[in-house]
Amino acid sequence: MKNNMDLINKPLWRYHMYTVIFLVIFLFISCNGNKNPEKLTPQIPAFASHVIHPEWSKNASIYEVNIRQYTPEGTLKAFEAHLPRLQELGMDILWLMPVFPIGEKNRKGTLGSYYAVKDYLAVNPEFGTIDDLKALTQEAHKRGMHVILDWVADHTSWDNNLTVDHPDFYKKDSTGHFVSPFDWSDVIQLDYDNKALWQYMISAMTFWLDSADVDGFRCDVAAMVPAVFWDTARARLDRVRPVFMLAEAEEPRLLVDAFDMDYGWILYHLMNDIAQGKKDASGLTSYFQHSDTLIPDGAYKMYFTSNHDENSWNGTEFERLGDAVKTFAVFSALVPGMPLIYSGQEIGLNRRQRFFDKDTIVWNGNPAFHDLYKTLINLKKDNKALWNGGFGGNMVQLTDTAEKAVFAFAREKDDDRVVAVFNLTPEPQTVTIDMNAFRGKYLNAFSKEKERLRKSEILTLSPWEYRVYCR
Repeated sequence: MKNNMDLINKPLWRYHMYTVIFLVIFLFISCNGNKNPEKLTPQIPAFASHVIHPEWSKNASIYEVNIRQYTPEGTLKAFEAHLPRLQELGMDILWLMPVFPIGEKNRKGTLGSYYAVKDYLAVNPEFGTIDDLKALTQEAHKRGMHVILDWVADHTSWDNNLTVDHPDFYKKDSTGHFVSPFDWSDVIQLDYDNKALWQYMISAMTFWLDSADVDGFRCDVAAMVPAVFWDTARARLDRVRPVFMLAEAEEPRLLVDAFDMDYGWILYHLMNDIAQGKKDASGLTSYFQHSDTLIPDGAYKMYFTSNHDENSWNGTEFERLGDAVKTFAVFSALVPGMPLIYSGQEIGLNRRQRFFDKDTIVWNGNPAFHDLYKTLINLKKDNKALWNGGFGGNMVQLTDTAEKAVFAFAREKDDDRVVAVFNLTPEPQTVTIDMNAFRGKYLNAFSKEKERLRKSEILTLSPWEYRVYCR
């Protein structure tokens, strides 16, 4: 969550502390690890995840829904009309940004931040009612989709009912006053030293499983809440029914017993740096070579080129990635992890969305992006090599003659296989790819033409060109 204009251009460590710890470890390993970085070999994770993923998540992709900006009405009921389109696109998990009433005290902008929750047990009347949410969830289920709510456990608005009913749930300064986390002045910090808060928060989450039939939660700034709380919450929620849990964090500990998936921020920033010429493709070798040693075996990573934070505060994917927008959309959908699409990306929306005010998406964008994402999502759904976590195939990097410019890999599971080659530069590249273990007949995922890959394949690639072969 970034709900303050003051956050723009401030250091990442202020808001994603555990990501930085992960990054330091990753960089250390990258500098001191394998001296032959062009060969990507499977790593043995240091520990395993105990989380049992819902069966329906094994080949799922996730879509973030910004209800406020999605339609002129900005309501759950109006969004429901988009479900057939999202079903046709192939989406599986709908992540709804917080649907709860928003605080008025110290509010930012005209409508305030989604993440300044005034009441955990109600729906924002601007969005509709609990019945509207339940109807949306039921309709999504009929269409084979699942719904998760964005949950804000770390802080509340200043005028949340808990400030009166349970002031002991909050952290206070030396004078006994509520305190804000960092400089997020529209919210105040909860205190998880109070175990009564644990009971309240888990009961509130359970309320939405029962009342609206939701399938899980995306948990805001999850690393700012004790991991043991999340472990307890997951166990309790799973007693109601198996849930899907996404942590807004890049903290391995959270993936052991609590969360199915966390964020892939390090890869996100690496993709931006490559697109901007600050780094080259060899950085991806180091990342994938060692990332598996820093996350539990079987856990999911969520990869993305945009989300609500990045779009509003750091720029659209077009600003950050330039001509490599489609290249990294394809890349992030094919590497081991679950791809995220943010509202409007599927039409190539090239505008920062205002965070605290109404800023309706106009759904008349570029159909080429719809076709691109539909191809990727359905390829992931149908090809076991691309499934999530242990359900999918390991990544094997394919050596080439231009490892700083081109990144090529294969993934294989049972009888399914995908081979992908990416030119990650703004210049044409001619490369020789070692296809020895993966030679054979394939279908080009985008041209739909049948092609044969030889033992040693010479490819000439245009700037930022990608090739995806499947079978």
